[in-house]
Amino acid sequence: DKYHFWIESNYFDEDTKKELQSLSETEDLKEIEDRFYKDLEFGTAGLRGVMGAGTNRINKYTLGKATLGYSNYLLNSFGKFACLNRGVVISYDTRNNSYDLALSVAKIFSGQNIKVYLFSNASPIPELSYAIRKFSAVGGIMITASHNTKQYNGYKVYDENGCQLNVKVSNIVTKFISRVDGYGDINFNGNSQLIEKIEITDDFVSKILEQSRFFDEDSKSKLKIVYTPIHGTGLLPIKTALERAGFKGLSILKSQCEPNGDFPTVTSPNPEDKRALELALVEAIKINADIIIGTDPDADRVGVAAKHNGEFVFLTGNEVGILLVDYVLSSTDLSKLKNPTIVKSIVTSNLCSKMAEKKGVKTIETLTGFKFIGEKITEFYKAKKLGDNLRDYDFLIGLEESCGYLVGTHARDKDAVVSSLLISEIASKLKTQKKDLVTRLDEIYSEFGYYYSCQENFYYNGIKNKGKIDEIMSGLRKAKAPLSNIKRLIDYSKPTKAEKGFGYYPLSNVLFYELLDESWVALRPSGTEPKIKIYYNVVAENKEIALEKLSTIKAELSKYI
Repeated sequence: DKYHFWIESNYFDEDTKKELQSLSETEDLKEIEDRFYKDLEFGTAGLRGVMGAGTNRINKYTLGKATLGYSNYLLNSFGKFACLNRGVVISYDTRNNSYDLALSVAKIFSGQNIKVYLFSNASPIPELSYAIRKFSAVGGIMITASHNTKQYNGYKVYDENGCQLNVKVSNIVTKFISRVDGYGDINFNGNSQLIEKIEITDDFVSKILEQSRFFDEDSKSKLKIVYTPIHGTGLLPIKTALERAGFKGLSILKSQCEPNGDFPTVTSPNPEDKRALELALVEAIKINADIIIGTDPDADRVGVAAKHNGEFVFLTGNEVGILLVDYVLSSTDLSKLKNPTIVKSIVTSNLCSKMAEKKGVKTIETLTGFKFIGEKITEFYKAKKLGDNLRDYDFLIGLEESCGYLVGTHARDKDAVVSSLLISEIASKLKTQKKDLVTRLDEIYSEFGYYYSCQENFYYNGIKNKGKIDEIMSGLRKAKAPLSNIKRLIDYSKPTKAEKGFGYYPLSNVLFYELLDESWVALRPSGTEPKIKIYYNVVAENKEIALEKLSTIKAELSKYI
């Protein structure tokens, strides 16, 4: 019925109807079913899905309903005057259809009499986050599917602080979206007088350079870097930042520097996956580079490889995070700060906390998702303004294991631009000591013990697997001991106390098993894909013992999965 409604209704344009009419009701029944068996769900990360016509797809109509609902929320929360004068900021990455979707969303906002600041060019997430506060906007939208494959796109929603919507606000916005009755009320024409084009890269890069901590120009000029934006938005800001910081040995990977939503040179534009850096590796070997840096399409995640003993070693997200924490702790005058603090997700290596503790620095943990880290920065800022000593923290660094980091408070989301700058500085400084990133990691492990981390994903696509993820999580909750050596189970779907002064964590479908030897395992459904993610963090004397422990843990858990 939905399929025929989209073909026959006057609400949808001819291109949409032709796309659906090309599907045969006999040969493409499963495809029709997948496009219409549900509405694309607005979650805590906004919307994300495969592009195409249908209620379970990313298109201008599904984004239109979300935008109209979000517009109504903004008008209700801030009032007409603030929405007209402060406006919203809209950015987009280099994916296919991203600009068209961004323009469509801009027109819908303007049609609701809300001013729009629309980026002139595809730009990174951290630049959007920065722009929201620069223009004192009431909110923002980023059209992106982050590191997903080319078929996907998405719609990330930001608040007035430049942070992705927290759980409470996201639930309220979801209610506003659910009240949008069909597609007839969506004004796709808009008001062009309320749409202003912006370009702020130079201003943004200036803020990034404020975080620079190594000023030996000669040493920086000798570091050889191969950088790839993987056809995404990182090229201009990262190239500008590194060159202005004095890194003269920067080589841009030509085969991946042009924006291309098909991502033709990679299977997936995900720098967490070392396959995305294979072409950069070839170039790095050719020019005898010191490090490789790669960023995803919206330039919020960064992948790193470092030359060690003549070969390149790909670093995990946790390993890069450990190096960044080490660098920030050692290059900051902590004596001038009242309560220096790092903020990390619960599934990020505890080694970061150990390192911070030794320096007298506090660690605050959040649920998975950088929005929770961004929310903490905003809470710190508000507490300072209010003189709230209980939460008078000085933010140093935020990080999560999925290659996302933020140093500085110019943004409220992870930032591959500032991360690329600081990683380059670390490598440059170590090179002066005849060391490299891997050498420094080994030194840290020698001091604190070996922390091995990895991830596993179990996918459950399509209508036949609907409910399967909930079934698995429910089954694990009923299991008495899916792992031996359990010290305690934290079930975040039940009220769980957060740090003193911060109340409780938001309820979340996460199981966290602490083991007796400080190792841990965490499971949660993905917020953007139909999969269960399993995080392993094993503590041992060395890598060999860690891998043995990991093998035992996986074998035990696989029986339940």
